[in-house]
Amino acid sequence: MPEKILIVKPSSLGDIIHSLPVLNAIKKFRPHSEVHWVIDRGYEELLRNHPLVDRTIVINKDNWRRPLRGIKTLMELKRLFGRLRAEGYDTVIDLQGLFRSGIITFVTSAPLRIGFEDARELSPLFYSRKVRVGRELHAVRRNLKLLKAIGIETDEVAFPFPETENSGLEKPYYVVVSGARWKTKQWPLEYFAGCINALSGEDGRGLFEGARAVLVGSGTDEGITRRISSMTGGNAINMAGKTGLGELISIIKGASFVIANDSGPMHIAAALNVTVFAVFGPTSEALTGPYGMEGNVLSAPLPCRPCFRRDCKTVQCMKDVSPEELIRRVVDYYKKN
Repeated sequence: MPEKILIVKPSSLGDIIHSLPVLNAIKKFRPHSEVHWVIDRGYEELLRNHPLVDRTIVINKDNWRRPLRGIKTLMELKRLFGRLRAEGYDTVIDLQGLFRSGIITFVTSAPLRIGFEDARELSPLFYSRKVRVGRELHAVRRNLKLLKAIGIETDEVAFPFPETENSGLEKPYYVVVSGARWKTKQWPLEYFAGCINALSGEDGRGLFEGARAVLVGSGTDEGITRRISSMTGGNAINMAGKTGLGELISIIKGASFVIANDSGPMHIAAALNVTVFAVFGPTSEALTGPYGMEGNVLSAPLPCRPCFRRDCKTVQCMKDVSPEELIRRVVDYYKKN
């Protein structure tokens, strides 16, 4: 019987991307293992038809927010727990480190249940093996360190993606990611518009002549992207809310470069080795920046950052990164390369 391993990493998009090197390492050092992955509904397309994932277990995060509101919700959770126990996993690796993921890890009854020693929300109570990993490491490196609990130690970082079709967009184009899960991580809309007008127009010094900006994001970003599009005089193609994850990956894969906030699509770009220029404010580029491209991060030298706050009266750290600075960074990079 092959070793059965369950990865518990339900969300979010960027965090799931950061976990792909763990999947790669497991399949490299345990090539005959059977790997399953617990993932939230809405992200499952990222792992659909993935050659290294034998099965995805899609869960509904809303059930965890209202578990006592109805019999239907309780029955869904009961079925999930029964299914997890029935799989007979040998090893479960909790890369999420929260109460919900801890419970999922525990109910599998796997003999080896691995997680971070400093995980949050009491989740370490559910592990049989707690691993101490330095918090100063990038999330990608932190995740890989958990594997030493099963005898895998590697410095190789690879982001395996399933095959995707061509986006069909006419090249050249570059991608702009203007949305973010936190309002404090959003660069001002007029700054994005200024960059697009410069890079796709005369201020781009002809370097990107003919290149169009493609605005991407989820359905919740449509209002933002519509406003940016209206400020660019037709220099942007608005694709926000019009793509699934597979299509989004294809669009990013074909881009000349990406301009982004700290967001899931930013991490996709870095994982695909597409040059990304990212604006960081309340979060830390050292811990969760675009892996391998931290040198392309723009941030303001303010003593209050990173603060990791989701609300702020001024969001000065984002406002202090000017569009002119980002334009210079893009132009200088492509002159050198």
